[in-house]
Amino acid sequence: MRTVVAIAAVLAILFTASCGPKRHQYDGPEVTRIVVNKEDRKMYLLHGTEILKSYNIELGFAPEGHKQFEGDGKTPEGRYVIDRRNPNSAFYLSIGVSYPNRADVEHAKANGKKPGGEIFIHGGRRPKDPKRPDWTAGCISVKNREMLEIFTMVRLGTVIDINP
Repeated sequence: MRTVVAIAAVLAILFTASCGPKRHQYDGPEVTRIVVNKEDRKMYLLHGTEILKSYNIELGFAPEGHKQFEGDGKTPEGRYVIDRRNPNSAFYLSIGVSYPNRADVEHAKANGKKPGGEIFIHGGRRPKDPKRPDWTAGCISVKNREMLEIFTMVRLGTVIDINP
């Protein structure tokens, strides 16, 4: 009887372990650049000039123009890099964009304001978030399942070009 109980316990442990979160891996071509076209609400992951993946995106609540100040609701424009990863994001998963750069900080300071920060590519909205397009505070949002793919494919130091 003990043998049956021991076998059942081992099987239960193995079954439970197999139901937990899966580690996702990507073994395709390296993502060498991310391109965001704000006007088209599109984001592309590229290897050289080859588009590996494309996504529909949502932006900050005031999407036109370059982010200049904290709270302006704009998504930055320009060249940045992916500088951090957050597997515990409030928005499912997220990867950080290196905004603000030196020029962004200097511009805001010259206008007596803060540049803002904490710009990420992240998963979809939470139940408490606005139910309108372009709802973030300046981030780039995709669906959660897409964010898992992006989180798996994109490495720290990847260049991101955010176009108007």
